[in-house]
Amino acid sequence: MDSYFKNTKNFIDSVQSEFDSYQNDFFPSRSPEFFCLELNGEAGELANLEKKKWKGREVDPEKFSDEAADVLIALMNYSNARGINLGKAVSEKLQKIDTKRIEMLKEGKRF
Repeated sequence: MDSYFKNTKNFIDSVQSEFDSYQNDFFPSRSPEFFCLELNGEAGELANLEKKKWKGREVDPEKFSDEAADVLIALMNYSNARGINLGKAVSEKLQKIDTKRIEMLKEGKRF
């Protein structure tokens, strides 16, 4: 499992670095608070699509992809503005989840 977490960290680090370069090269500097609000707005738009689908309304499947991409972009921008190493944070969180999963399996519980 450790190689999985390391590969995940390295991949996210690479993607995050590319987002940081792109943001810095082509857009004005923004505060972490701005990007946090943007992230929540984009997540809200994705949630609204899901709500429409859940209510039985027709939703273009491409809209889900578009909004999910917006959420990821906003998360990357927020993490960069806040100085969060997202690869490290995700890798550490996955290790905690996996440890908990293994403990629960030993106790005969489902995660």
